[in-house]
Amino acid sequence: MSETVNRFAAGTFSPAPQPTTRAKMLAAQTRMELILLLRNGEQLLLTMFIPITLLIGLSLLPVSGLGEHRVDRVVPAVMMVAIMSTAFTGQAIAVGFDRRYGALKRLGATPLPRWGIVAGKCSAVLIVVVLQSVLLGAIGFALGWRPSLAGLLLGAVVIALGTATFAALGLLLGGTLKAEVVLALANILWFVMLGTASLVFMSDDLPHAVSLIARIIPSGALSECLEQAMRTSVDWYGLAVLAGWGGLAGWLATRFFKFD
Repeated sequence: MSETVNRFAAGTFSPAPQPTTRAKMLAAQTRMELILLLRNGEQLLLTMFIPITLLIGLSLLPVSGLGEHRVDRVVPAVMMVAIMSTAFTGQAIAVGFDRRYGALKRLGATPLPRWGIVAGKCSAVLIVVVLQSVLLGAIGFALGWRPSLAGLLLGAVVIALGTATFAALGLLLGGTLKAEVVLALANILWFVMLGTASLVFMSDDLPHAVSLIARIIPSGALSECLEQAMRTSVDWYGLAVLAGWGGLAGWLATRFFKFD
C-alpha cells in the first residue's frame, strides 16, 4: 500500500485546530468566569457595595464598643464579609443556576476537563477578591487605617486560605443542591455566618469558651485570623479551622459535584 502524501503545506488552510495547553485552557476559562462575575449586578452588590457600605458606616458612625482606633478592627471584619460574599454566597448561587439552565452540563461535554472548570471558577473568584482587598484597603487607608508591611503579608496569606475555603464550600453547596434551595440556603448561611463573625468581632465581652466555639465556624475563624494578622500575629487555631473546612468541603465537592 502506498503512503499517503500531504499535498498541501502546513498552514494552507485556516482554522487549523490543534490541542492546546492546560495553561491556555485555564486562562480562557478564568477569563470567561471573571467576565460573568463582573457583569452580574447581584454579584456586584454582594462583592462591592455591601462591604464598602459596612466599612464606611462602621468607621464613621458612632457605634460603641469598637475602641479608639475603630478602623483597625473594622477593616479585617469587612474583608471577611467581602470574601464570604464573593467566594461562598455568590459562587454557590452562580453554580446552582448554571446547573439549572444547563450551562455546566454543556461545558462538561466540551474537551475542558472537570478540574479546568473548577479551577477557572476559583481563579476568577480569587481575582475578584484581590480587587476587593485593594479597593477596601485603599478606602480603609483613607479613613486612617495604617497596617504594617508584615501585617499585610500575613493578611494576604490568610485571605488566600479563606478564599479557598469559602470557594470550596460554595462549590459544594451549588454543585449538589437544586438552584432554588441553593439560593435560599446560601443567603441564610450568609446571615448565620455574619452573626457568628459578629460574636468574634465583639469577643472582648464574651467568655473565652463562647469565642472558641464561634471560631469553629469558618467566618468566625477568618475574622479572628485577619484581625490577628494585622497585629503581625498568627491565629493557629483559626488557620487549622479554615484548612479543615476547606479540605473537607473540597473532598466532598469532588465526590458529589453534579453538572446537571
